[in-house]
Amino acid sequence: MSHKNETVSMVAGSYGYIAPEYGYTLKVDEKSDIYSFGVVLLELLTGKMPLDPAFEESVDIVEWVRRKIRNNRALEEALDHSIAGQCKHVQEEMLLVLRIAILCTAKLPKDRPSMRDVITMLGEAKPRRKSICHNNVQNPGEKRSIFSTSPVIGLL
Repeated sequence: MSHKNETVSMVAGSYGYIAPEYGYTLKVDEKSDIYSFGVVLLELLTGKMPLDPAFEESVDIVEWVRRKIRNNRALEEALDHSIAGQCKHVQEEMLLVLRIAILCTAKLPKDRPSMRDVITMLGEAKPRRKSICHNNVQNPGEKRSIFSTSPVIGLL
């Protein structure tokens, strides 16, 4: 990155968040930021860290999700079940956002959407239901808040 005759030769970042092309181009741009944003989305959706101990050696969260896709595994398996639970509406919304995260972490920068497109897609993935889910497993008449474990529940 350059700014008025100054060049930054080092980029700060954590392994797992940095776009793969940085390793061979040493260039950072909007598409690099999109990749990092996609990794953050994956963290939120899966409940896993970018380099989670549950993954095999040399496997990050992006590769872990890609392997699930390549092996024809249900993407629901990747979701954090403490959030999705048994509520199909929440799972559907999480899967929509997971697909956005997959686009953001495309291998080639040219295949990643712009942040403007990401914002549009996230807006289209907004909830189509109230934030109450029927718990069909224990008591069908009992309602429970979907976001009951959120630290901001009192603010909603």
